[in-house]
Amino acid sequence: MSVKDVIKKSVLESGAFTQYDIPGIIEALAAALLLGALIYLVYRKFYAGVVFSRTFAVTLVGMTVLTCMVTLAISTNVVISLGMVGALSIVRFRTAIKDPMDLLYLFWAITTGITAGAGMYVLALLAAAIMILMIVLFYHKQQRGKIYIAVIHYTGNQAGDEVIRCFGKRKYFIKSKTMRKEKTEMAVELYCRQNDMDFMEKIRSIENVEDVTLIQYNGEYHG
Repeated sequence: MSVKDVIKKSVLESGAFTQYDIPGIIEALAAALLLGALIYLVYRKFYAGVVFSRTFAVTLVGMTVLTCMVTLAISTNVVISLGMVGALSIVRFRTAIKDPMDLLYLFWAITTGITAGAGMYVLALLAAAIMILMIVLFYHKQQRGKIYIAVIHYTGNQAGDEVIRCFGKRKYFIKSKTMRKEKTEMAVELYCRQNDMDFMEKIRSIENVEDVTLIQYNGEYHG
C-alpha cells in the first residue's frame, strides 16, 4: 500500500462520514478532568514557594483536558494528526517558569492528558500514585526546616560577633555585609525550623543592635 492509499484510507476513516464515539469521548474527557483536579490539589497542598499562583494551578487542569482533546483528535487518522502538528508548530509559549517544580507539574498534566486521551487510565493512575509518593517524601524532608534571610542592623564590631554567636549550631552563611560609617547591615542566610526562633530575641537583646528582620527565602541552602 502506497502513501497515497494510506492518506485516502485515512480520509475515508477520519470520522467525517461516520458517527463519533460520544460515550468514549465523554469518558476520556471526564477522566482527564478528574486527573487534572487531582494534580491541582497536589500542587496546592505541596506548594513550597512564597506566593501561590491560583491561575497556574487552574491552568494545570485545563492543560490536562485540552491535551486529552488533542490526543482524541489526532488518534483518528493521519491527516488530522499532521494538520494538528503543523498548527501547533507555529505556537510560541513565552510564559516564564520561575520554579523548576512548576515545570514538573506541567509535564505531569500534559502526559496525563495524553494517556487519558489514549484510554490508558490505569497507566495515568499508576503514574499519579508514583508522583504523589515522590512529592510526599521530598516534601516531608523539606518541611523539617526552611531557609530564612536575617537582616541585622547594628553598631560596632563587638555587636557583630555577638550576633554570630546567637546563631549557635544552626547552619548559616553571611550573604552580605554593608558598612556605613559606624553602622553595619549584615544579611545572613540560615536554615532553621519554625519553632526554633529563639535566636531572634537573643539578637534583639544585644545592646548595639538596632533592628532585626527575618524573611523566608524560597531557595535551597548550599552552606
